Amino acid sequence: MNLKYVGLSEINGPLVVLDKVSGISYDEMAEIRLDDGTRRLARVVEVSENKAVLQVFEGTKGLSLKNTATKFEGRPMELALSTEMLGRIFSGAGKPIDGLGDIYPEKYADINGKPLNPVSRSYPRNYINTGISSIDALMTLIRGQKLPIFSGSGLSHNKLAVQIVRQAKIADENGQDFAVVFGAMGVKNDVADYFRRRFEETGSLQRVAMFINMSNDPIIERILTPRCALTCAEYLAFEHNMHILVILTDMTSYAEALREFSSSKGEIPGRKGYPGYLYSDLASIYERAGIVKGSDGSVTQIPILTMPNDDITHPVPDLTGYITEGQIVMDRSLDQTGVYPAVSVLPSLSRLMKDGIGEGYTREDHQMLANQLFAAYAKVSDARALASVIGEEELSETDKAYIRFGVLFEERFINQGFDVNRTIEETLDLGWGLLSSLPKSELDRVDEEHLEKYYSAEKTESS
Repeated sequence: MNLKYVGLSEINGPLVVLDKVSGISYDEMAEIRLDDGTRRLARVVEVSENKAVLQVFEGTKGLSLKNTATKFEGRPMELALSTEMLGRIFSGAGKPIDGLGDIYPEKYADINGKPLNPVSRSYPRNYINTGISSIDALMTLIRGQKLPIFSGSGLSHNKLAVQIVRQAKIADENGQDFAVVFGAMGVKNDVADYFRRRFEETGSLQRVAMFINMSNDPIIERILTPRCALTCAEYLAFEHNMHILVILTDMTSYAEALREFSSSKGEIPGRKGYPGYLYSDLASIYERAGIVKGSDGSVTQIPILTMPNDDITHPVPDLTGYITEGQIVMDRSLDQTGVYPAVSVLPSLSRLMKDGIGEGYTREDHQMLANQLFAAYAKVSDARALASVIGEEELSETDKAYIRFGVLFEERFINQGFDVNRTIEETLDLGWGLLSSLPKSELDRVDEEHLEKYYSAEKTESS
C-alpha cells in the first residue's frame, strides 16, 4: 500500500524532515508533489525511528510546511542503462541533456552498485596505452587499476583528460571493445563546453558517455554523478564485456559537496570540516574499479583532483592515495616553463605497473628502462641542487652530464604536444635515446644484454 504524507515537519536548506513515517529505508527515493502540480525528486539521507530526512534534488525553494504531499517509491535511485549511452551526454543525475531524447533502457540498476566479493576479483594485468610518454613509460596505467591525477588549480589537467580520452586504447585485437565514461563534477559552463567541443571535434564522442554536473547544479546531483558514471561503466564492462576507462573530474568538488551536505545535516566535522566518513565514501567510489572473474570486461579509473594550495597532504589527495594504486602528480614549476603535460616524475608511481608491462605486454626492456629513468632523473635533482650552491662550472663531468640529461628529459620526453600520440615503442626508444647521453657506467639499473642492444651514443643526436 502506497501512503502519501501530507506536509513537512521542517525545512533546512536542501533538506526536509518528515515525522511519523514508517517502513522506509536509507537511500530510498521519494516524490514530493506541490499544490500547483509540480513534482520534485528527493532521496532519504537519514532515518531514525519514525522520522526521515530527505534531500530534495531541485532544491526547496517554493516549499512550505503545508503545501506538499510526499510519496516514497520503495527503491533506491536507479539509472536507465543501454549501450545507446555511448555518444550521449547526461546530467549528473543521469538525465539526457543533449537534446536527443531519452534512451531506450535495457535495464535499470541501483546507482550505488553491488558489493563485490574480493574473491571474485581478477588481478589487473595488461596496460592501457594513453599515447603520453611520461605515463606509458614511468607510471603505466594497467587495465582494472585506479590511478588518480593529483593536480592544482590552473594546471592543464582538463587538457590532459581530453588527450587521454582521445588517444587511450588497449591491445589492437580488443580495441573495438574499448570505451570511455567521463564524469565532470562542479564544472563551469566554459569547461563543460570545452569537453563537449573537444570530444565532438576529434570524433571521440561516439565512444564516450558523458555525465556533466555544472557548478550551479544542486550539490545532491554532484554526489550522484560519479555513482551514475560508474553504474554505466559496470553495465558496459560486466554485461557487455567492454573495457571501460572512467575519468572523474574533479573529485575535490565532489568532496566539497559532501562537506556541505554533511554540514547541512549537522554532523560533527573531521579534518578541515570534511565528514569523518570521507575515507569510506571515497572508497565506495574508487573500489568500483577492477576485473571480475567470468567477465571479459574491465573498469579502469582515473580520478582527477585539484589539491588546494598544491598541498598533497590535504585530506582529499591524502585519503585518495591510501585507497588507490599510485598517483600521477602534476608540477606547477614545470607547467610555468611551458612543459606539457607537466607531470612530476619522482612523486608519481603506478603500483600495479610491474605486472602489466614487459615481454608479452609492452616490451621486455620496459621495466629496466623505467627504473633507470627514475634513478637518472633523481640524480638530476641532486646535481641541480649542488649547482645552485657551487655553480655549474665547478661540477664534475658526470654531474654536468646529468644536468644535460635533465634538460633533454624534460624537453623531449615529458614535454609532448597535445596532438602528439606516441606508441609504446616510440616512447621506449626515446627513453633509450636520452639515457645514451649518459656514460654507460652510470646505467646500473640495466643488465648488460639490454645495454648492448639499446644503448648508443648516436641516439642522443637523433632523438
